[in-house]
Amino acid sequence: MTTQQMLSKLRKAITKYKMIKDGDKIAVGVSGGKDSVTLLKLLAEYKRFSPEKFDLIAVTVDLGFSNATADYSPIQSLCDELGVEYVIEKTEIAQVVFDVRKETNPCALCSKMRKGALYSVVKERGCNKIALGHHSDDLIDTLLLSLFYEGRLSTFAPKSYLDRTDLTLIRPMIMLEEMDVSAYAKTLPIVESNCPANKNTKREYVKEIIADIGKQIPNVREMMFTALIHPERYSLFDKYESQIDLF
Repeated sequence: MTTQQMLSKLRKAITKYKMIKDGDKIAVGVSGGKDSVTLLKLLAEYKRFSPEKFDLIAVTVDLGFSNATADYSPIQSLCDELGVEYVIEKTEIAQVVFDVRKETNPCALCSKMRKGALYSVVKERGCNKIALGHHSDDLIDTLLLSLFYEGRLSTFAPKSYLDRTDLTLIRPMIMLEEMDVSAYAKTLPIVESNCPANKNTKREYVKEIIADIGKQIPNVREMMFTALIHPERYSLFDKYESQIDLF
């Protein structure tokens, strides 16, 4: 997809879910991976013609892995090119998760600590919103993770308010597919993850399951996404219970 095509879907999501308002100061959470870097590029481009006037900064939470020091200079160069302020928050999260706690399932604790660090730094910078690089595939994967491992039918929302921090999370790429993001990101600077748990997670397992199903049902992700975003296609027990006295 071209930048214009990517922006078309980004704008559709922003408009449909009213993600951005005049006067917002939005922090883009930038891990350095393809999703977050693509979001940074697209939001910076969108800002140029957006009907809403907003400020944009990029924030990276450096987890502090001792096995390899991450080089975020390519992200800094991109931010300089885009005219976006870039903040790197150094932490010792990796040491706590892997060395001190020695977590067998490190992703949950790491995610919690990373979010806490991100929320703190964006509040310090006067931001009221955080933009995250989740796309439509992430929406579907999260649904199956909740179903398989928690027994819940649940996924994240395109926009959600965190009352404890007075921050709003937005996901402007929710209508973009991962394959489009991956192709677009080939033109952008990417910082590879040095986490030892990378590519060895429950989320990756769920992706493999959907890929296997896709061999028989090529449009399986499209069908699941459609089911998620169209309320009229939802029909579970709570609907029947609310109508039980009618028949």
